Amino acid sequence: MGSSENKPELVINGKRTDGRDFDEMRPFSIKANVLKNADGSCYVEWGNNRILAAVYGPKEVMPRHMMEPDRAIIKCRYAMAPFSSLSDHGRTGPNRRAIEISKVIKEVFENVVVLREYPASEIDIFIEVLQGDGGTRAAGITAAAVALANAGIQMRDLPYAISVGRIGEHIAIDFNMIEDNYSDSDMPMAIAPRNGEILLLQMDGGLDRAQVSKALQMAIDAGKVISKAQSDALREVYGNAAGV
Repeated sequence: MGSSENKPELVINGKRTDGRDFDEMRPFSIKANVLKNADGSCYVEWGNNRILAAVYGPKEVMPRHMMEPDRAIIKCRYAMAPFSSLSDHGRTGPNRRAIEISKVIKEVFENVVVLREYPASEIDIFIEVLQGDGGTRAAGITAAAVALANAGIQMRDLPYAISVGRIGEHIAIDFNMIEDNYSDSDMPMAIAPRNGEILLLQMDGGLDRAQVSKALQMAIDAGKVISKAQSDALREVYGNAAGV
């Protein structure tokens, strides 16, 4: 959350600064199988975000002492390209934020990938933010799920992610950068759509019980649109025979 000093107006004439309603997502598109040398890949444009995800594996575990004989391990690297943002998030090399996001994304997919189908192996997920404008972890999870499916990795579900939160008295969805920085609460979520399991929930700021309930329902409603776009991206590559 940003400082209350010099806080910009986030609601103007009942609309957000980019003209959206509070329950309206930014325009987005998803394309699978965009990298020739990766086992699976995905490119997402989400508002002004540009996100590339690549998956390699299952493959030999390196270093070998990390190997689990009865299941796969997942490694994840989330990074913002140095040119992706005017903020210090875009500086060269990993920082605390990138390390934390890499860890939570890894945990999301440890809960949906069928790890025991790939014993003594590793699956590597790379998420590169080419251009960032708020909600990059949500867009990255959404892209990585498609990249894993494109790689043929068996999963229990195809998760999606979205940010929800509060701007003043309004519950809103899909924060851009200025909203991410100056809203009263921000709550990125990742959800498995088949059973509604929450795979990730982080909160910065405060929401009461009724606000959390409304935010969750908004995330689920948005998820129907995101999940369809994920499936459509895979169908474009594999056709209806893919069964997605």
